[in-house]
Amino acid sequence: MQHEGRFNHANPLNADLFGLAERAHYNLVQPELFELAIARGEGIVTADGALRVLTGEHTGRSANDKFTVRDELTEDTVWWDNNAAMTEEHFQRLREDFATHMKGKTLFVQDLYGGADPAYRINVRVVTENAWHALFIRYLLRRPALADLATFREELTVIDLPSFTADPARHGTRSGTVIALNLRQRLVLIGGTSYAGEIKKSVFTTLNYLLPDAGVLPMHCSANVGEAGDVALFFGLSGTGKTTLSADSTRTLIGDDEHGWSDNGVFNFEGGCYAKTINLSPHAEPEIFAACHRFGTVLENVVLDDIRQPDFSDDRYTQNGRAAYPLHYIPNASETGMAGQPNTVIMLTADAFGVLPPIARLTPEQAMFHFISGYTAKIAGTEKGITEPQATFSACFGAPFMPRHPAVYGDMLKTRLRGTGAACWLLNTGWTGGPYGEGYRMPIMETRALLHAALSGALDEVPMRTDPLFGFAVPTQAPGVDPALLNPRGTWRDPARYDEQAKRLVAMFNDNFARFAEHVDAAVRATAPRVPA
Repeated sequence: MQHEGRFNHANPLNADLFGLAERAHYNLVQPELFELAIARGEGIVTADGALRVLTGEHTGRSANDKFTVRDELTEDTVWWDNNAAMTEEHFQRLREDFATHMKGKTLFVQDLYGGADPAYRINVRVVTENAWHALFIRYLLRRPALADLATFREELTVIDLPSFTADPARHGTRSGTVIALNLRQRLVLIGGTSYAGEIKKSVFTTLNYLLPDAGVLPMHCSANVGEAGDVALFFGLSGTGKTTLSADSTRTLIGDDEHGWSDNGVFNFEGGCYAKTINLSPHAEPEIFAACHRFGTVLENVVLDDIRQPDFSDDRYTQNGRAAYPLHYIPNASETGMAGQPNTVIMLTADAFGVLPPIARLTPEQAMFHFISGYTAKIAGTEKGITEPQATFSACFGAPFMPRHPAVYGDMLKTRLRGTGAACWLLNTGWTGGPYGEGYRMPIMETRALLHAALSGALDEVPMRTDPLFGFAVPTQAPGVDPALLNPRGTWRDPARYDEQAKRLVAMFNDNFARFAEHVDAAVRATAPRVPA
């Protein structure tokens, strides 16, 4: 089925917000923004010519300060259990106060694309009060050719004013920080935070709302393509190995975070990378490490030593230090950001309970169940108060950015898998031989061997068993992998303890999925795990 692509909704309603600034810099390029950021005291230059900036109080997303305007457009289309609502009246006051706050300020305007595929991209105008935020979003979104700027008409406007403080009584916010999305006006207002990721994710959230109506599945995933044109997608929450496993020198990187899956194939939403830097290693992640030492890269909340070299092991500012750079800083990155239909879909999880097998093949219905579940586990020590593994479920592997109900995206994934015949695998990079603290982490070499076997089709030829708990197909042998590792129960010294742990995990899955069950069909509900009698 073919879908119409363009979003013909240029927004003259937002034009009045411009012209209020004392001076606006339109579409400055990288060196100009870099110079201005330094001249304005927004950051300092590292020994390698990167730009180090600090964001103050907010070193990550302010999830509790994000709102979507509830109106006639969004009332029946937004997943309100997951998205905090703002009234039209509160947003209008916020909009008026943003306009007042902009008076007399120097602003930076960037006209950019969200999406590599011209059939589905959206024109985004980003207005910032800091030059480094303009540089950041110029990297993270896609940059039009200079000739195309003359006819550019914005279809989404994002205004980022870190110096603005919201008033909870006047604006309906929870604090002085606000990220407010008005989908009818195609306007995002961000205030009270300097964390640059809010700009990027506001565009992603908007695309997650718009694209399903165009028949495109928006995805929080990385993607790469092999020499033969075989495309792979990698879903996974933080700590599951998404960045490490998708960065493969033998394959071309399409993108590392946000993609769409259309009738045309896969396309990157972005034109850059926003990589975590904590404990970044030149051996484990050489491409990212090298990009962090290039001219113009933005290092956000990264510690510098006495000679201004970054110290990625120091987390005094945050565990969430970041590097933003254009995609071409990665040597094997795709120039177009586009590829054909996926051949393989990988769902990554780090099971700290030691229950799941290292790899399992999913049917489209099972894939929808695990996609909506979005499971991984936090380990002791990752957050204050966590003393044993805790299950984490984030619908569609990115619930904070999903304005529609997860069943919408899950059903699209199931349909795409059936239509293309793409193989879907659940790859567990977590623990085996016992839970975290008793067992051991899946060996990276075996994980890579299983991934390569899945991508090459080698696992299509090996014998499989049906997992008694989850019902998915598990290989009993695989090239370069000890067969004993493929049966997690057999790796435990006490199989009875494995059975008890398995019962706990099955219950967690089913308790989480209960809130989604009525929104999926019987075939998907039937894939839920169960403990055999």
